[in-house]
Amino acid sequence: MAEDKLWFQRAVYAKTPYSLGGWHHTQAATARRRRALSSRPRNWSKPRRYLSVARALQALANVTQSTETARIAKIDANYFMRVYHRMR
Repeated sequence: MAEDKLWFQRAVYAKTPYSLGGWHHTQAATARRRRALSSRPRNWSKPRRYLSVARALQALANVTQSTETARIAKIDANYFMRVYHRMR
């Protein structure tokens, strides 16, 4: 358990920005995705922002103990990854 938390901290919290901007699994998909994307600096390129959000959500899905949070975070991570690959 402690190692999972350390891995998540290295993957997400060790790199700025430190949060997902108020993302919560009970929000509507559009609200969750808007908040997560807006948590990334605007001076980053769009592909970089989408990739960063996808990685953070995937990291969250990997370490959370809540099955519902993991499921929804993975769905959102896949969405951002698809958009990222279309941009490239």
